Amino acid sequence: QVQLVESGGGLVQAGGSLRLSCAASVRTFSSYAMGWFRQAPGKEREFVARISASAGRIYYGDSVKGRFTISRHNAKNTVYLQMSSLKPEDTAVYYCAADRSFYGGPRDRPSEYDYWGQGTQVTVSS
Repeated sequence: QVQLVESGGGLVQAGGSLRLSCAASVRTFSSYAMGWFRQAPGKEREFVARISASAGRIYYGDSVKGRFTISRHNAKNTVYLQMSSLKPEDTAVYYCAADRSFYGGPRDRPSEYDYWGQGTQVTVSS
């Protein structure tokens, strides 16, 4: 079982930045690809970013390309999401997710991930 705990959310003005963290409680963290998703009220969960187990492959959703950066520190069992140039439409609950499949390619559907955190709220004011 993998437990994921997100942190770093909050209220920020448009144009600002935030860094989200996701700490995993698993000894084999370095074997999991990790993803970030977000969900705004009344909307479906949306893919934000994915990083392979070795960090050699990274993918982003179209709406965040060039503004968000995903990274990981395997020795700390942590994955990060650096968010810059934030917009009001980035407001959502942000979730991290773990994929145990050993697949390093792109995966942008929630059903392709095995474990989820509880989420952290990000609110961007205009």
